Amino acid sequence: MVSADGAVLINLRRINDVSIDAGTSSAVVGGGSQWQDVVDAAAEVGLAPLAGSSPNVGVVGYTLGGGVSPTLGRAHGFAADWVQWVEIVTPDGQLRRVDRDNEPELFWAVRGGKGNFGVVTRMRFQMVPTPPLFGGGLYFAAEHVGPVLAAFQDVVAHAPDGLSISFAFLRLPDAPFVPEFLRGRFTLHVRVAYLGSAAEGEKLIAPLRAAAPPMVDTVAEMPFAAIAGIHADPVDPLPAYERGTFLRELPTAAIEALVNAAGPETGTPLVMVEVRHLGGALARPPSTPSAVLRRDASFQLFVAAVGDPGMDEAFRPEIQSVLDAMRPWSAEGSQINFLTAYDTNPEGVRAAYGPDVFDRLARIKHRYDQGNMFRINHNIAPAN
Repeated sequence: MVSADGAVLINLRRINDVSIDAGTSSAVVGGGSQWQDVVDAAAEVGLAPLAGSSPNVGVVGYTLGGGVSPTLGRAHGFAADWVQWVEIVTPDGQLRRVDRDNEPELFWAVRGGKGNFGVVTRMRFQMVPTPPLFGGGLYFAAEHVGPVLAAFQDVVAHAPDGLSISFAFLRLPDAPFVPEFLRGRFTLHVRVAYLGSAAEGEKLIAPLRAAAPPMVDTVAEMPFAAIAGIHADPVDPLPAYERGTFLRELPTAAIEALVNAAGPETGTPLVMVEVRHLGGALARPPSTPSAVLRRDASFQLFVAAVGDPGMDEAFRPEIQSVLDAMRPWSAEGSQINFLTAYDTNPEGVRAAYGPDVFDRLARIKHRYDQGNMFRINHNIAPAN
């Protein structure tokens, strides 16, 4: 991990304004804004942003790391592709508004390079008309893992771009803040978001419902403003230890390897092992190029443990064992927003971007931040 001793923390919490322009289907947000605020404001005028799964994640950091929306991503691409301009204070103290025509190299770099080039105080991005949404979660008991994951493969094989689907192995603690039916047990959680009618959505996920009786089934028509309920991510801070990687494919052999590494019979301490289906518009090149270039993977694997502070080395072997089990199907690189404290070393950051993108980012970093002022991050050191 990178020590922040002697560093200065800049808190943008109070720059949290959100302005929606219905005429241009766009939003201007402050650097400290959170997604639920944007989702709610946009919904009032019939618009939807490419938000993530968590309501209280920062809009700017999420977007500048690429931004894979588990609701709109497969239909509309990365959130970074929809950015029109950013205002950024660079290390020389200048406030710059950058876009595709004004300092285009810096505009390319910040969309993917995150906080390596300065402090983004404001950002404008386009949104889409609010779609019909058929979504929610299916929760299955441990004994149904095999048939449900076989059905998941079937659904993915025929998924239109409007269907986003993922699954997670959950081992949540027996604690009051956890829903009673999830406490202290293994559960398979399948998440569904379909941008279409309930009748069409029912047909698409029919194999999942036919595979086994769910413990809980919340998949139904829903307002877009309620998208946080699909994944039901925790909203309170947790000392989490996480890593992620891309997968080229998810054949039956990969499913079996994942179950053997982290399934109900393993006793692993990991609280979540998640696989998200990518592809669709996420795999297509954007109209305005950016540093978000890892677009050819079919799935994203994410592994998480929760414990006390300072337990990173205690959980490292358990997390690594799952990544190693899936290595035969892994793709190069990582989604930048899924980099964690385990990935702050130069080798990990370079591998996440790939050498060509990383070297270009390093050259741009040299132009704007030769002294590497912004370095308490997944650091891109300036070239030379």
